[in-house]
Amino acid sequence: MESSPSFDGLRIASFESRKADDTARMIQRFGGVAFVSPSMREIPVDADRSVVEFGHRLITGQIDVVILLTGVGTREMLSRIERHIDRERFLHALADVKTIVRGPKPLAVLRELQLTPTIIVPEPNTWREVLAEIDARLPVVNLTVAVQEYGVPNVSLVAGLEARGAMVESFKVYRWDLPEDAGPLRANIKRLAEGGLDVAMFTSAQQVVHLLRVAKELGLEAQVRDAFRRTVVASVGPTTTEMLRANGLPVDFEPSHPKLGHLVAESAASAKELLERKASVAAGWSAKAAAIKTHDSRMPSTPRDLTQHDNHPSQAGPFMRACRRESVPYTPIWLMRQAGRYMAEYREVRAKQSFLELCKNPKLCSEVMCTAVDRLGVDAAIIFSDLLPILEPMGLELEFAPGDGPQIHNPVRESADVDRVIELESTESLHFVFETVAQTRKDLPEHIPLIGFSGAPFTLASYAIEGGGSRNFLHTKTLMYRAPDAWRELMERLSRSITRYLNAQIAAGAQAVQLFDSWVGCLSPADYRQYVLPYVRSIADGLSPGAPLIHFGTGNPSLLPLMAEAGGDVIGVDWRIDLADAWQAVGYDRAVQGNLDPTILLADRDSIETQARAVLTAANNRPGHIFNLGHGVLQQTPVDNVKALVDFVHTESRR
Repeated sequence: MESSPSFDGLRIASFESRKADDTARMIQRFGGVAFVSPSMREIPVDADRSVVEFGHRLITGQIDVVILLTGVGTREMLSRIERHIDRERFLHALADVKTIVRGPKPLAVLRELQLTPTIIVPEPNTWREVLAEIDARLPVVNLTVAVQEYGVPNVSLVAGLEARGAMVESFKVYRWDLPEDAGPLRANIKRLAEGGLDVAMFTSAQQVVHLLRVAKELGLEAQVRDAFRRTVVASVGPTTTEMLRANGLPVDFEPSHPKLGHLVAESAASAKELLERKASVAAGWSAKAAAIKTHDSRMPSTPRDLTQHDNHPSQAGPFMRACRRESVPYTPIWLMRQAGRYMAEYREVRAKQSFLELCKNPKLCSEVMCTAVDRLGVDAAIIFSDLLPILEPMGLELEFAPGDGPQIHNPVRESADVDRVIELESTESLHFVFETVAQTRKDLPEHIPLIGFSGAPFTLASYAIEGGGSRNFLHTKTLMYRAPDAWRELMERLSRSITRYLNAQIAAGAQAVQLFDSWVGCLSPADYRQYVLPYVRSIADGLSPGAPLIHFGTGNPSLLPLMAEAGGDVIGVDWRIDLADAWQAVGYDRAVQGNLDPTILLADRDSIETQARAVLTAANNRPGHIFNLGHGVLQQTPVDNVKALVDFVHTESRR
């Protein structure tokens, strides 16, 4: 029989205001010690002008759609309007237009008024669901849409409506401020800074803003941010989560439904495990903290000293030895995207959650990678993750849309947009990646090294600017050429964030790291030298000693000498150049990785062996060759062909 959820004596902070007493009782009911401190109150906006103007425009037929975002705002709207306009006339006019309610609270107000909304937005009731419902049921091109704001403007919603051709008018009926008595909030902030809390629950985005504001006023912001490394952070839903991440804070838990009751009950079920996991990861970082330092500058073309590595058993294996250009008994092999859709085991796991949900589940990430390593017999594992989650806490709204791939909903297009890209001073918001490193390292056989990774600055910048895939990188190159100062600022923020991100992966247990510059091939050598090389060099210079850096780019072999100059102990090579020519271009003081065309794995076994033998022959048994594909395994690839390739490389290259 399963036990009931329980906080089991953990100290739980909540910043809920309207339901403060109910929240305290719920926390106590689930065995927690409650510290509830109201953090906000609604204050009516003094001027009625925008609300009354909206009312007049509605009753005269100038409004086509009304979007009501909050229950409090809907009540206050009606209270303001009926001072100036006949109540029944206004309600009849509201009944005659299309109405959209964002969730149950404004819906309840309309039902009290005996009005039926046109659209009830489903959970989790964010602006994304509002726009999705509009796309599915109510085209708004050339329509005038009135939006009831709450506290602060919903910029994303307004931008989305305007992008769909709507003329948007917003009206505000209240603003947020600190509670009249902020003493309990200050006490909770001090308690948090002193390590006196185990769980912090947030039920609105504005609570995050007010907590950080008061912490700064108390001179405790740095201590509070540090405390969140050890405290479980529970968010009621996506909007609150976005605000936490936008402020560089971690999010450890979201409930199945964005409701207070679900938040408390489901947090009680998982808080202890989450707390133990955060403590374990933090301990791993502390054990290796001395290794994560910024080094003195050196000539970038000089290989890094890899002899100061840790004593993990995998250091003696062929992959790590090849990274150091030492002799090996056979050529080591691993494959980019070696855990992917071509494997039935992966498809089975993937069918049960979205790609982003999978990336944020360390146990499943470890499972799919360890399954691939065991089945294929490769010599190294790479963590199962993606290039783009690092962009979320940097202020970019990321979605992996089925069939469309990754999309950035608020791309960086102008110089001013760079100001909203948040540099990662702390990597805590990406804790799930480091937990994946730690979990995978724990689950792998000890002799198999683990590779962490990140997107390179240019590739991440291109995603952020283009908003998704691109053929000609028009927006990226336009910003790069027209606004060099903004480009430099963006690349510096990205490169410093990537350095911290990779070092945290090394601290969590990765033996090596790879930098993926998947889109850099669109550049000329001259542009690479000016707009990319300095920022990759800063990453290579800032990495923890002893962990090899694999620097992989694709699409333009003429960039290889510059990539080596930028940095990398191993230079990854795609299939567009003979490996012997590539190694000569890179320089024999570097190891190389590659470079079989992934489509070869769709051919018959004889063809696969012929092409693989050609790669091995080009390497000529020179120390420092790691066999890999020139890019990732394709979805249509038969698993048996991949296994046959691994076996062939091991056998054919045996010394």
